[in-house]
Amino acid sequence: MAVISFKCPNCDGELIFDPAAQQYKCEYCDSTFTQEELDKMTPEMCTEQKIDDTSDGTQAEETETQDAVVYTCPSCGAQIITDATTAATFCYYCHNPVILGGRLEGDFLPDKVIPFEITKEAAVKRFLEYVGRKKFVPKAFFSKQQIETISGVYFPYWNYQADVENVMQGEAKKIRSWTTGDIRYTETKVYHVKREGVVSLSNLTENALQKANADLARGVMPYDFDKMKDFHMGYLSGFLAEKRDIEKETLTDKMQNQAKLFTDKMMRSTISDYNSVSIEDAKIRFRGENWSYCLLPIWTITYKGRDGKIYYYSMNGQTGEICGELPVDKKKLGLVSGAVSAAILILGLIGGFLS
Repeated sequence: MAVISFKCPNCDGELIFDPAAQQYKCEYCDSTFTQEELDKMTPEMCTEQKIDDTSDGTQAEETETQDAVVYTCPSCGAQIITDATTAATFCYYCHNPVILGGRLEGDFLPDKVIPFEITKEAAVKRFLEYVGRKKFVPKAFFSKQQIETISGVYFPYWNYQADVENVMQGEAKKIRSWTTGDIRYTETKVYHVKREGVVSLSNLTENALQKANADLARGVMPYDFDKMKDFHMGYLSGFLAEKRDIEKETLTDKMQNQAKLFTDKMMRSTISDYNSVSIEDAKIRFRGENWSYCLLPIWTITYKGRDGKIYYYSMNGQTGEICGELPVDKKKLGLVSGAVSAAILILGLIGGFLS
């Protein structure tokens, strides 16, 4: 497995993907390059350092089931320690971005990626605006040290598409009432209804990382999948990235059930202008299914509260959609509650005095 970094041909500095320009930028000489120009370059590839975990000091082969894997930084030679799903990270010593190329090879090579469009500066600004509106968030959650931990991460997802044939039939009723003189009339017409068609569904998306927070994975949706691009390693440069550890076979029943629900809802919506509809029979058949493995961008901050719970704030790195579970400063809340209680007590005493 190789550790990959992309070097600037002008100064040999590290190239990172710039979300604002949608190009690759060298932070040393400010040179910029398009994806087409990057494709023509040869990335510097360094052989990984194998883990030494045997009793006699010989080097052992790295396996994906180990909790930690050690690599060598191609820029400074320092050791980079990652877990089994990390696909892109930074060197702790020289801060250069590195891509663990072997993690994204063969069956684990993503088909598609949505690149970051929101820069770190913009992400920090939006974060501060968001927590600024929350009165009881602890100051430590948005301290300078905490803000510096905001990370741009590509999370793995499965993207599912299907053509679903649906044939449904049932009974529908139209009811009309009117009054003539003293008599009330009700007319009920019963119809046999049938609908048949093929519904094409696309971009049904499901988290493909076991350790990902489920609320986080869903809460930042939706993405604009029209902007999805063919995957290139370069998009990961300057960001963190995770490799999937949930296979599509595990999700097949779940995605098919979602497709059935969407199909049923869409077909039922075509039966209108009736007072009631009762579907007696519905047959659904999958005519074609397609899966693609994609990486989606998320800016995220985590925070360990005094209660030991991990709180998080996350933002869609393309659209800016926000989700999170924020900590509450109980002292702030207590002071406000105390002040409100005191104010109510004073008003009560004044009211009693005046009466």
